[in-house]
Amino acid sequence: MLGFFKNQNKETSPPGTLGQISLFSTLSQRELRVVHSLLHDRRYMKGEIIFDEGEVGQSVYIIISGRVLICRQGEPHTGRIMSIDAGVVFGELALLDDAPRAAQARAEEDSVLAALSRGDFESLLDSHVAIASKIALQLARQLGHQLRDRSVAAERKLL
Repeated sequence: MLGFFKNQNKETSPPGTLGQISLFSTLSQRELRVVHSLLHDRRYMKGEIIFDEGEVGQSVYIIISGRVLICRQGEPHTGRIMSIDAGVVFGELALLDDAPRAAQARAEEDSVLAALSRGDFESLLDSHVAIASKIALQLARQLGHQLRDRSVAAERKLL
């Protein structure tokens, strides 16, 4: 999806490219630079666990390159839930609460992720309330969209 992210690191990826990610799509270039400064690059080798089911969420992740598998704890084949490609955000609920992760995330192939910690997001709420509010509103929209999609899918199964 976001080919320009591939094989680039944070130092060379322009902050403006974040604007193509739905969570940050309403931010101005100046606001994107602020968010970019809070992101931390994380590299994972194929099969490496990003987080475990039941673990308290500390960060939201953006897949810069590679692919991430969401699965039941320790069941990458039989407990497969979904695969997520570059340009997608996952683990969003970590920005909102201390609830445990609902599934395990592991690198399905060598991957580079950008992480935004809840602590950095909370600091953003103090220092740049407009930016944090825009991100929170986008997050609410995304979660609402996912909830509606699941509801429609559940209704179709019943029919």
